[in-house]
Amino acid sequence: MKKIKICFTLWLSGLTIILSAQKPKSHIAFINGIIHVGNGTVYETGIMAMQGNSLEMVMDMKGLRLNPSAYDTVIDLQGKHVYPALINTNNVLGLHDAEAVRATLDFQEVGGLNPHVRSLIAYNTDNKITPTVKTNGVLYTQVTPRGNLIAGSSSIVALEGWNWEDAVLKADDGVHLFFPVERYMGWGEDGFSLKKNKAYQEQLINLNRFFEDAKFYCSQTSVTEKNIRFEAMRGVFNGTQRLYIMADKAHEMTAAIQFGRKHGIKNIVLCVAGEADKIAGLLKRESIPVILGRLHDLPEYEHDDVDAVFKVPARLKKDSIVFCLSAIGDMEAMQSRNLPFLAGTASAYGLSKEEALQSVTLDAARILGVDKQLGSLEAGKLASFVISKGDLLDMRTNAVEVAYISGTPVKLSNQQTELYEKYKAKYGIK
Repeated sequence: MKKIKICFTLWLSGLTIILSAQKPKSHIAFINGIIHVGNGTVYETGIMAMQGNSLEMVMDMKGLRLNPSAYDTVIDLQGKHVYPALINTNNVLGLHDAEAVRATLDFQEVGGLNPHVRSLIAYNTDNKITPTVKTNGVLYTQVTPRGNLIAGSSSIVALEGWNWEDAVLKADDGVHLFFPVERYMGWGEDGFSLKKNKAYQEQLINLNRFFEDAKFYCSQTSVTEKNIRFEAMRGVFNGTQRLYIMADKAHEMTAAIQFGRKHGIKNIVLCVAGEADKIAGLLKRESIPVILGRLHDLPEYEHDDVDAVFKVPARLKKDSIVFCLSAIGDMEAMQSRNLPFLAGTASAYGLSKEEALQSVTLDAARILGVDKQLGSLEAGKLASFVISKGDLLDMRTNAVEVAYISGTPVKLSNQQTELYEKYKAKYGIK
């Protein structure tokens, strides 16, 4: 039998390690943790093993006899919580450093029809906001362009890497369309009120013409002159890419769905979708998933309940609509750190804790088309997870101590935590 040297030590916040000095620590077992798989299953006393960058085993430890020598390292979690990496959908995180400084804004290009614009190549892995997001358990994001009408394509990336080439998980997963609105809230002589979009009909005509031309172009077996805008639409028409449509009100979403079906779009995802619960029947018939806007928001109408926005996820779940939560809204990059607490709010208004977790893990992964790699703690998937001292979805107990992205430990510090430690030491605060 192979000899193995074992010693006992402390790892980070008191996690016990059985450490082999014979070989690199690539085969690791985590035992005695409360494992939240992400698909609704919870192992109160679980074991999770990872080999290299992927998960090898996730199961209940009851009745299991562990052979420590089979692993390089065995970590006793002592009742800490294990969660899949949270996924931040439809966000400009990593595409700007300071919203007030135009030169740092890389999420919007000039013009209204830009399907060829790739947000991926503008993703900055050294962004100062990103570390503050990782410390709350969010390890992946969908870098998404903003703009008028067709903004460009998004990609799914990890919040760790030397550059965007290192960070990318799925490149150009879909094209983002900002569907025209007939009316919008804006400032005018009479203050902040509902305004008519005078360019509405013109925008619709331009969109329809572009989609018709692009569809015809993509149907040709050969072209004499390449059109980069039309080329960027091929995946949308053949179903390999999603068409993400930003629409909020019920009538806007209905018009957007009709528009997509008219042009033969197979994979449609509605984003923001504040009134998605009002068209649940249509969404179910058409099998259209939803990326909800930020829940921590005020109700739209004076007659709405004050908690109307909080109740939408539970209503969608009741109607079997596939949805995920997001931080779409004002200052969304910085709000991304609150993603677990959005799920926590949803769990207080009708969803169970595990359903709420699923809305920022497995369901998000399914909507983005990366559920074979992410979203749940299952054998064969990437070893991307977080370990928290308490409930990850509760702002009072969220305390992420350890995180891994594809089997690699993640540094969990940021400018805020560093300043906290600096001044705590200066004034002798224990």
